[in-house]
Amino acid sequence: MKFENSWDNSFRSKSYSKLEFPNTYYLAYRDLPVIITKHIKGNLAIDFGCGTGRSSRFLKNLGFTTIGIDISQDMLDYAQELDPSGEYKLVSNGKYSHLGQGKFDLIQSIFTFDNISGWDNRVNILRSLSDLLSPTGKLICLDSNSEIYTHEWASFSTKDFPENKIAKTGDVVKIIMKDVEDKSPVKDIFWTDHDYHKLFNMAGLDIEAIYKPLGSESEPYNWIMEKEIAPWIIYVLKKLNKIE
Repeated sequence: MKFENSWDNSFRSKSYSKLEFPNTYYLAYRDLPVIITKHIKGNLAIDFGCGTGRSSRFLKNLGFTTIGIDISQDMLDYAQELDPSGEYKLVSNGKYSHLGQGKFDLIQSIFTFDNISGWDNRVNILRSLSDLLSPTGKLICLDSNSEIYTHEWASFSTKDFPENKIAKTGDVVKIIMKDVEDKSPVKDIFWTDHDYHKLFNMAGLDIEAIYKPLGSESEPYNWIMEKEIAPWIIYVLKKLNKIE
């Protein structure tokens, strides 16, 4: 199946811009403040694949001076509309040196690699992002657990796409978002945890920590699989052979 970025249209961008942190999405962001406090020194950040700016506003609220970057002008237009004082920049894949090499304490990537195809493309992007990191800087990469595409969730449905069950790394998979107006299937790139480890190594990055957030009975959401399987995986990355 040919991959076309599901977010590269104005209707879906507008629909997504209204989404904040409901249901399954809550688990993506719930633990990030503690994770960031534990692993990040400094307050200068890049939000890679910022989309409509939800994740950039999240970092700003944590006290970070944040630049949101994305390849979709539609997404950035909505981000700027929602956050007029924010800094948002259109970029091309793997071309980020103009932002300031060796300068940033944190590069945050939330859901972005779910929409990036190809080993070489991903390695090139990760290497280019790592060049932006300060000596103590970290890259926090939050993406979908591969099991998200084969179960039902508070925010997602995959029951109409049984072909997802035989997907391999690099294949296109489909998922329906329940929390937005646009209910047409979203196309993502399937990637296993094992191959994320391989990818990071190829890009010259070392895994400092891994987090898999699960839902809790005490939370006010109608969890489906969230208490048993983590829908997201959060990787904290640093450059290989970095001098501590």
